[in-house]
Amino acid sequence: MTMKRMLWLSLLLAIVAASIAIAAPKKPKSVIHVITIQWKADATAEQIQQAIRAAENINYPGIKNVWTKPIKMQLPEGYKHIIVMEFESEEALKTYADSPAQKQWYDVYMPIREESRTHDITN
Repeated sequence: MTMKRMLWLSLLLAIVAASIAIAAPKKPKSVIHVITIQWKADATAEQIQQAIRAAENINYPGIKNVWTKPIKMQLPEGYKHIIVMEFESEEALKTYADSPAQKQWYDVYMPIREESRTHDITN
């Protein structure tokens, strides 16, 4: 094998290895907080929208992202919505509990919430 072919083969192997490394799923240390919601029977569409908008606008430094538009749901009967919050860390999720930001959202959310279930996930 000539030196030129060995160089090209080495370059090709390096590109393949880099592609594999880039394509591999990452394991972020953030925490995903999933809330499945059953609204009260008398909650109006406007009240529900206000609660969802309030979740989208939570002002808390430990929250990275908020998702409120489900694409597909397989929820227990009566559950009508999902809200997902991404926290920077487990510590950020812990300090969010009972924070002024959570209390402000709860002022809008809790009066119309019949029941909810939460799931917290990280790596």
